[in-house]
Amino acid sequence: MSRRILQGVVVSDACDKTVIVRVERRVMHPIYKKFVTTSKKYAAHDADNRHRVGDAVRIQESRPISKRKHWVVIGRLGDRAGGPPQPVAGSAASEAGAA
Repeated sequence: MSRRILQGVVVSDACDKTVIVRVERRVMHPIYKKFVTTSKKYAAHDADNRHRVGDAVRIQESRPISKRKHWVVIGRLGDRAGGPPQPVAGSAASEAGAA
């Protein structure tokens, strides 16, 4: 049986070797037929304490590590989700600031 892999954003890194990851899903409401965003928080094992709040990460299902922890962080998905946008070289905004 394959292990599930989910993507989410780290919302807490206060515990040692553990991060709390919020995973969002878009589900159609059964009566109103509109898409509703639902979220769930998972406690994931982060052995090296590498990930910080705002990091987009991937987590994988694993054996039970503790009472609440059944997931392991397998990697980061790039830049932090909540960080400011980086200026693009050669854009009009960066040229105006240089003048």
